[in-house]
Amino acid sequence: MFQIIKSAFSNQHSLKILSVAIFFSLCIHLPAQEYQTVKAAKGDGIYSVLKKNGYSPAQFLNPFIELNKSKLGKDNTLIIGRTYRLPLKDTTTSAIPNKVSAPEKIQPKPKKLVYEIFGSKYREITVKNQDLDGATYYLMSGHGGPDPGAIGKLNGRLLCEDEYAYDVTLRLARGLIECGAAVYMIIRDPNDGIRDESFLTPDKDEVCYPDNEIPLSQLARLQQGTEAVNQLHTLNKNKFQRLVVIHVDSRSTKENIDVFFYHDKGSNSGKRLANTLMQTFMQKYATHQPNRGYNGSVSERNLYVIKNSIPPSVFIELGNINHTRDQQRFIIPDNRQAVANWLRDGLIEDYKKSIK
Repeated sequence: MFQIIKSAFSNQHSLKILSVAIFFSLCIHLPAQEYQTVKAAKGDGIYSVLKKNGYSPAQFLNPFIELNKSKLGKDNTLIIGRTYRLPLKDTTTSAIPNKVSAPEKIQPKPKKLVYEIFGSKYREITVKNQDLDGATYYLMSGHGGPDPGAIGKLNGRLLCEDEYAYDVTLRLARGLIECGAAVYMIIRDPNDGIRDESFLTPDKDEVCYPDNEIPLSQLARLQQGTEAVNQLHTLNKNKFQRLVVIHVDSRSTKENIDVFFYHDKGSNSGKRLANTLMQTFMQKYATHQPNRGYNGSVSERNLYVIKNSIPPSVFIELGNINHTRDQQRFIIPDNRQAVANWLRDGLIEDYKKSIK
């Protein structure tokens, strides 16, 4: 059975793209075959139950959810004491530990996809793994259109928040698709793909999903983006969904800050997401810059988008666009890519925690 998951990048007009995830579900439907059942115990999640019973979570997560959707709790959690059915699978390929070896699985060739939104250099993507198979992400970079956001200066050049936040967001989107996720870019630029220049030329032609002009009013912009996310959430009902909002902070030129994260106080999933991302950054800095230290933070904040969006959300500030040291995080392309990679890794960890 081949299942196609649609992502939200289009071509030149709608910029909706397709992220293709292939599930090999080998099922023999025998008249006398019955579903195996399990009773959820404390600490059980879908991921751990599937693994304990010899199922591949990447292969059987969606079939399990579909089979038991009326019995699942919020965000597809298992309810202690409730009995769940396991998907049917080919008995000839069921692993019997220490007795019979299953036939060798034929691995599909990596899928090569083409998305014009990433620009000519980065338009081709190879799906490297299925770590995020079944996950849907809405990525919203800050500001855009008539609003450039915070503005810094370096060597007589302007650094506009919307351009740098957008470039990091594009890089993150590409990384998520490489891992099998479905991705929707809420703010999109029709002609600015991933750019490797230090100074990104500002413009005002960004649009909001699906292809709407961004209004000048701040409140109208926030409402526009939030409504786009919530409409997409309804279309993707019963799927794992997360909203990631990416901004660049603006403080005094003397204040150096690390990447930090906000969540809505009413969302436990959003709080877990924010903490997982921060922990990932701490680990990355400990590995790559052990003497630097990391002073990022996670906190609650009453922000319109994360408060009013339906999917669990995180609001990220990448640094201070006015501080010389932080500016290196933005103007050096490899640094922008590193930030995107670390965010991707944190989102993978959040996904694993959420479905286990």
